Amino acid sequence: MNKYVERLYNGIIKENPTLILLLGMCPTLAVSTRAMNGIGMGLSTTAVLILSNVVISLLRKLIPDSVRLPAYIVIVASLVTVTELVIEAFLPGLYKSLGIYIPLIVVNCIILGRAEAYANKHSVGLSLFDGLGMGLGFTAALTLAGLVREFLGNGSVFGFRVLPEAIEPMGIFVQPPGAFLVIALFIAVMNAIGIKTRQRQLVESDGCDMGCAGCAMAKDCAKAKGGEEK
Repeated sequence: MNKYVERLYNGIIKENPTLILLLGMCPTLAVSTRAMNGIGMGLSTTAVLILSNVVISLLRKLIPDSVRLPAYIVIVASLVTVTELVIEAFLPGLYKSLGIYIPLIVVNCIILGRAEAYANKHSVGLSLFDGLGMGLGFTAALTLAGLVREFLGNGSVFGFRVLPEAIEPMGIFVQPPGAFLVIALFIAVMNAIGIKTRQRQLVESDGCDMGCAGCAMAKDCAKAKGGEEK
């Protein structure tokens, strides 16, 4: 797989910051009451991620190790300030909905985590795609959570009522407990997919000695074999 495509795939699926790495959970739980909020927060964070990764990658050989983290915070804070002003000027409704969570992007562990773990060790191009992939993965998780919570909690999708008035929405889903329930469900699905993937990789890398009686993956192997025979 091309290295640039791999960075996108890893950020969106394999290393999704919210559903796999469990980063940025505070804004995920707080602002995902509506799908539009999720898109707004996700794209704002994506813009900061891309720009911060690019700037830090460009300056990685100039920033002394002793002041590395403070330098990262200054760079990220500057970019977040610009992003906040742009949203306030052109999207006042979104700015009002997201509130304090826009300036809190400065301390979002996804931003600093990618700066420390990737951008300061790799080229500008790869760092850009890493930020894009992670940002899109974060946006997808927020938007999906917002869609589910808005639909179940308000009976609407992107602000448009889709359930009949006779059906009473489950208000708990727009409350904090609903956020935990929805995110936990998404994480469970991702973990289940990941567990199966690791099982397949183990068999492919280590081989199979045909000792099925003592193999924890015997049922899965039998199902896979049955599917191939069909």
